[in-house]
This record gives sequence, structure tokens and C-alpha cells, in this order.
Amino acid sequence: QLQASGGGLVQAGDSLRVSCVGSGRTFSDYAVGWFRQAPGKDREFVAAISYSGSSTYYIDSVKGRFTVTRDNDRNTVNLHMDNLKPEDTAVYYCAAGLIVVSSTSVSSYKYDYWGQGTLVTVSS
Repeated sequence: QLQASGGGLVQAGDSLRVSCVGSGRTFSDYAVGWFRQAPGKDREFVAAISYSGSSTYYIDSVKGRFTVTRDNDRNTVNLHMDNLKPEDTAVYYCAAGLIVVSSTSVSSYKYDYWGQGTLVTVSS
């Protein structure tokens, strides 16, 4: 089970951290991905981190602004978002899967477990 939290209303240029907490002893076995869905748009991949934290992958539009980290002792994966833009407004979801983090991590069907989502709103 995954629980996402930390969303909120911020202004353009601000920073925000959203977190995903997993339950169960095997959380550290899973890669975790972050996806987002803006109003009226399809869900899109944002970033992923490997089970160990040694590998990450980002979409081009967030590279240099977003950083994904994990703390397996706390069963937590964080998505740190800097220099937020209005186009980053979306519901952010975390998902876990037994995958190798690479360009193929963008496919949502590769993930087995999903959190409920947390809303991030960036005002201009």
C-alpha cells in the first residue's frame, strides 16, 4: 500500500516536496515512480528511482528542477520539486514496481501498486 502526501498551493518559482510512504517489509525491493495528471490531460510519467536509490530517471521537462530520493529505512520516497511552474499543476501519484529504472520506466503498466495521489497547484 502506498500513501502520497505533501501537495499544496504554491507560487511559480517556489519549491515543494511530495512524499510517498509504503507499507510492508518489501517496499525496499521495489522501484518507485512518480506520475502526474493535469486536469483534462492524460497521466504522464515524471520520475523514477530504483529499489536501492542508485538509479533515477526523469522526463526532460523536470530535469534539473525535480529530484527523487528514497529512504528505505523509513519506507519513503520523496520528490523534491524546485522552480515550480504553472504547467506542473497536477495530481501527483506514486507507484511501485519490480522494474529496472530506465527509459522504459515511463510505462504505467509496469507498476503494480499505486497511491491515491496528492494535488499540487502552482499559481502564476
